[in-house]
Amino acid sequence: MTIHLDAGPLADALVMQCRSTGYAGYDPFDGLNSVLFEKLGLGCLPFAKIAWLQLHKRSLANLRPLVGVARRRNPKGIALIILGLLERERRVGDGWSIEEAVGLADWLLDQRCDRKKWTHSAWGYHFDWAARAFFVPRGTPNAITTCYIARALTALGDETGERRFTDAATDAGFFIDSLYREGDGYYAYIPGESAFVHNANLWAAAVVGETASRVGNGALMQRALGAARRSVAMQREDGAWRYGTRDHHSFVDGFHTGYNLEALSALQRSAGTDEFSDAIGRGMAYYRQNFFLPDGTVKYYDNAIWPLDTHSVAQALLTLLNVGASDEDHRLADRVFKRALNTLYMPRERRFMYQRGRLTKNRINYLRWTQAWAFYAIGAYANSARFK
Repeated sequence: MTIHLDAGPLADALVMQCRSTGYAGYDPFDGLNSVLFEKLGLGCLPFAKIAWLQLHKRSLANLRPLVGVARRRNPKGIALIILGLLERERRVGDGWSIEEAVGLADWLLDQRCDRKKWTHSAWGYHFDWAARAFFVPRGTPNAITTCYIARALTALGDETGERRFTDAATDAGFFIDSLYREGDGYYAYIPGESAFVHNANLWAAAVVGETASRVGNGALMQRALGAARRSVAMQREDGAWRYGTRDHHSFVDGFHTGYNLEALSALQRSAGTDEFSDAIGRGMAYYRQNFFLPDGTVKYYDNAIWPLDTHSVAQALLTLLNVGASDEDHRLADRVFKRALNTLYMPRERRFMYQRGRLTKNRINYLRWTQAWAFYAIGAYANSARFK
């Protein structure tokens, strides 16, 4: 069955589906919120934490209700919903989107990490996060979550004129700047960790650059530009970036590549420079050539198609429209949108599945990773399609 849906109504259906649960949902990485895991006393074993988290991330069945993981609001997911609501307001103009976004933004202000400990406005995830590189307890801020929330609050504050949002976003920029590693020349992903991850470094540079531009701080801008130069210097000659610098960071995937390109583009605008145009051009050429099939299928890795992933599709739309923006990119975005409808969208549930493998489908409803990204990106695509 071939699915034909217009982007605008589809985006509206997605946000209403998210709103039906109060924007609370499950997340691929929330397994350690399990009441059962806590009762079993396995939290003292680092390997057990990673294994338990990966079990829930990889399982095709949603085990969370059985092990006591509750639906919760994810701060980054809420930021994506706000960005999507702003796209909807541009398209529909009924005022409801702004009212909804303001309520969600005020919730975000209440969810800031302990400001006595972190000094500035910052956000993290609502779950413990165990990875090979580090363990991050809930309540610990991280660069990517804080960057996306700062972007959403800046956009909403500029739209409404509400200073509490732009002030918090500016304050968040100073928290991000505190992640700068003197002597190393880059922004860390989380406080106290040394892992060098390009998308975190570049989005941090973009948000610090926006803050520097807003407050007129030249030294802050130079630090942001210097951190971006560090990642650009590590871009491969063919235009690709590894995820990071550690041995297990050698992969090149689509949505992190899109993050890098979108962040560099945003930093250029804030700094009023074209310094990174060559890096962006080479990166976009590699992106177009290595992450898409002719029919619009979005590949997960540059050297492997599977899994098909809604997050990868959403970032592809945003990268093509916000960074590339050529006629060729718009045509490719059209194919990406239509192909995603017929490979990842579930019309009965009126939402997208998480991932699709060669022989499997993961239909778990993840709000932050899947529906919030789809709502934001498809809303941007709907607006772009109106003005082509």
